Amino acid sequence: MYENIENFLLDSHLNPIRYEYKEIKKMTGGFKVKLGQGGFGFVYKGKLRSGLDVAVKMLSKSNDNGQDFINEVATIGRIHHVNVVRLIGYCVERDKRAIVYEFMPNGSLDKYIFSNEGSISLSYEKIYEISLGIASGIEYLHQGCDMQILHFDIKPHNILLDDNFVPKVSDFGLAKLHSVNDSIVNLTAARGTLGYMAPELFYKNIGGVSYKADVYSFGMLLMEMASKRRNSNPNAKHSSQHYFPFWIYDQFKEEKNIDMEDVSKEDNVLAKKMFMVALWCIQLNPSNRPSMNKVVEMLEGEIESLELPARPSFYKNETNRHNDDISSHLTSLNDSTDSYHVESIIGDLIKSNT
Repeated sequence: MYENIENFLLDSHLNPIRYEYKEIKKMTGGFKVKLGQGGFGFVYKGKLRSGLDVAVKMLSKSNDNGQDFINEVATIGRIHHVNVVRLIGYCVERDKRAIVYEFMPNGSLDKYIFSNEGSISLSYEKIYEISLGIASGIEYLHQGCDMQILHFDIKPHNILLDDNFVPKVSDFGLAKLHSVNDSIVNLTAARGTLGYMAPELFYKNIGGVSYKADVYSFGMLLMEMASKRRNSNPNAKHSSQHYFPFWIYDQFKEEKNIDMEDVSKEDNVLAKKMFMVALWCIQLNPSNRPSMNKVVEMLEGEIESLELPARPSFYKNETNRHNDDISSHLTSLNDSTDSYHVESIIGDLIKSNT
């Protein structure tokens, strides 16, 4: 693993600083303040000698031959965009691997859209601005670099917010660099987080895997931002709302009002536009989903210019009941599942619903 990482770093022409482990330990004050954790390891708050606050991700030991570390440094180390978290440096000393990022004082998006009492409530205007920023960041990953960067793990937890609530796409552990000339990506296993993964990642006959997988994940994220609730909720007040994207589509189709509680007329228009764009992004067939530059255009445009797409689905010719069964399974797994390769779990899930 160490040899793989060293060879990669020697062959790379990257700007980030290489720190020694003792410097990492010093900047975190002996790993005193923990900001979070996941399947990758732990994140700690640190401070550089210049006084700049940073977030230090310590990667835990894994059997991926150092691939998560290489993915993060290879992708994020070569880019700079206002809506992508900035890589400052890294550390590699035998089994000690760390990645140093700019610190995001407002944490991740999930705590604002799935808010509890006492937390900050964001206005729809602010949520809309954040959604536009996220879309711009993903568009840059897909079309603004010499190599296309496919994230494969777009979700609320991986969107960080700075002190002005400007969103930054983060966590590139599952990312893949891809030639802009190739449309289809070869993957040995499905990757992502259940509930945000595109269907083609586990159903092989829908279409090849491409940048449209990120578009699908963004659509699922956008739906949750507009509704301020999780897409799947078996405890929803009405059974028809257990899987929210289906309910939203039916409201549009039947031309019913989708008036959100306690929001102004202007905010309702923003929410409806976000719902409509999300429905386009989560189309079953990847070719029916817009590119991210088109998504930005749709979000910036007028809702009157948007047509209603086909009803979203999980699989070709599925019944709604089958869809709902799968969505409830995804819900129960999604809340407790980190980002990782999920091919075997998805396989068991499909078998249990056929």
